[in-house]
Amino acid sequence: MLESILLTIATASTPLLIAAIGELVVERSGVLNLGVEGMMLMGAVIGFGVALTTGNPWLGVLAGIFAGAAFSMLFAFLALTLATNQVATGLALTLLGIGASGMIGEAFVGQPGVKLTPIYIPGLTDLPFGRLLFGQDPMFYLSLLLVAAVSWFLFRTRAGLTLRSVGDSHTSAHALGIKVIRIRYAAVAFGGACAGMAGAQMSLVYTSQWIENMTAGRGWIALALVVFASWRPTRVLLGAYLFGAITIAQLHVQAINPADIAVGSGPFWIISEGGRWILSTLKSVPGQFLSALPYLATVIVLVLISRNRRLTLINTPACLGRPFVPDR
Repeated sequence: MLESILLTIATASTPLLIAAIGELVVERSGVLNLGVEGMMLMGAVIGFGVALTTGNPWLGVLAGIFAGAAFSMLFAFLALTLATNQVATGLALTLLGIGASGMIGEAFVGQPGVKLTPIYIPGLTDLPFGRLLFGQDPMFYLSLLLVAAVSWFLFRTRAGLTLRSVGDSHTSAHALGIKVIRIRYAAVAFGGACAGMAGAQMSLVYTSQWIENMTAGRGWIALALVVFASWRPTRVLLGAYLFGAITIAQLHVQAINPADIAVGSGPFWIISEGGRWILSTLKSVPGQFLSALPYLATVIVLVLISRNRRLTLINTPACLGRPFVPDR
């Protein structure tokens, strides 16, 4: 039972992690793209449609990545080339993604999808808790690899230093001959590709079906995760699994009947009447409130982080959200 819960948490956390790590790179370059939700939805519907049509989930994943990257280029053209307001442009991109994905996916509603099967390693997957390490879906391992690669790129390579310098002072970077707009275009495309991959994970792994607006605000949580992590990839990993655990916990609490749990045993290791009382109290809370817990936790975390102004100023890219128009 515990292994199953941990597996569910890992699956639920993966799209948050992938989308947040992509947005982290975008924001490190000085661009604020609030269109993550829309790009995830486009990746989800395009990935599901291609996988359903071809019968190959990997083609669906690639299509989702391409859809997210292509959709992000609309934002890049408006915000970087035309220097429009990045906040308003990102919000418009999300609204467009919600509407366009609903229209494209209308024919896919209710159809069984093609699931990306978990990896199976004989002798290892069958061990106790072996599925947790050696029996996950490939997207889980890709997400961890992505965190390691982005961390190495940002803090161990010359290209990563250049990208961070653009985010901290695009005027100085331009004066040194760095192609600010070109670098930001690349960062936005990478963030869009990650958002599309996260969306494809939801429709090909997490649910294996298309449901209109299936991301249900996860794009906004991914944006909050970047701030929560102080723009550090490894902290994004911790934050994604924290929010994933909160999401799954509220679902399990709603499904548990405390009266059926024996004191001293049970799948949740309830060992006292006090534990049963806590579950009974939680069960009396309206289900709508429990469903709102992940988003409530997001707001609380952001409020707590904002109180430490010094930490926020040190880690925030100085040019975040500021348009750049080269003077020559």
